[in-house]
Parts: sequence; structure tokens; C-alpha cells
Amino acid sequence: MGHYYSSARRRSLYMLISDYIRGVTVEFETAAGLFSYETVDKGTKLLLEVAEIPESGTVLDLGCGYGVIGIVLAKLNPKLRVYMVDINREAVKLAKRNIKRNRVEDRVTVLLGDLYEPVKGMKFVAIYSNPPLAAGMDVVKRMITEAPNYLEPGGTLQIVVRKGAETVRKCMERTFGNVKQLVSKGGYKVFLSRKEV
Repeated sequence: MGHYYSSARRRSLYMLISDYIRGVTVEFETAAGLFSYETVDKGTKLLLEVAEIPESGTVLDLGCGYGVIGIVLAKLNPKLRVYMVDINREAVKLAKRNIKRNRVEDRVTVLLGDLYEPVKGMKFVAIYSNPPLAAGMDVVKRMITEAPNYLEPGGTLQIVVRKGAETVRKCMERTFGNVKQLVSKGGYKVFLSRKEV
């Protein structure tokens, strides 16, 4: 009986949430312990509402969690090929399920690994992230400083931040030689830097 109870308890930790972002309806399976598992994070939604979305090409959702950014981008533009990366096994497992749930498995790939490691040698027209500030500013700075190696000329890095916004802005400015604030709302800021052609 104890075993049944414990597995039932484990199952109940999974939950289903849905949202309407930039004109598309999405549904996500989430789990306790993952970032923003009860509702789509406000910063992530804000990034998606104002994001510059390429007409075509391959994009990256870095630190994808259960897959919100990458899945919404794929639904917004069927011409995009989307890669999503996360270091958390549970997040990657749920992102895979959410890709199927939102019927974008033909153009979205999720990979397990640390930052850019799983996409070594690839180039993207855009990289998007709601960086894991809990992992520390050093990780966020690596996301920024290594981004140009993975961007096509003219490609963009688009990031939403709440804490440490000024540090992130300066790091993007130093790395790319440019940074633009797309929006500031509810304590969140969305920044965009473009790799010079």
C-alpha cells in the first residue's frame, strides 16, 4: 500500500497549465521543483510579447525549462526550426512532452546539457533566454559572452531580466557593441543585442 501511495503522490506533482501568449494558445505539463511550474513566468511572457522573431531560420531557447519560449516561437512562426537546451533532466523530459502536446515536434528539438555545449558548432539567427539568475550571474554572463560564437551575422540575443538588469545590459553592450531595451514593465526588462554583420 505504501508503494502505491508514494507513486500516486509522485504523479500528483505533475500539473497542466495553459496560457494565451501573443495570440497563440499553449498548454504545458509542469512539475513541482521546476522554475515557474504553477503559471508561465511574467518575464517569459513579456519577452515573448515583444521579441523580434525572424522570418525563417534556426533559433535557440537557452535554459528552456519546460519549453515555453521555444514552443511559442514555433507556433508563432512555422518556418522556424527551434532548438531548446536545459541542464535539468526533468525540464528536458517535460519539454519533450510539451513539444508533442503543442504539436510542434516536426520543427522543435530539445537537448540536455550545459548552456551551448549541446549545440556546439551550430549557428542561430536568434537566441532567446529568461536566464537562470538562481544559477548566479557568472552563468548569465557566460550565456551572453559566448552567444556571438553561436549567432549568424545579424543574429540577435534577446534576454529578459529582473534582478541584475544593469549588469546584464552592460555585459551585452560590451560583448556586442550594442544593446537595445525593448521594454521595461513590472520590474522586468527585455534587452536585445545584434551581432554585427
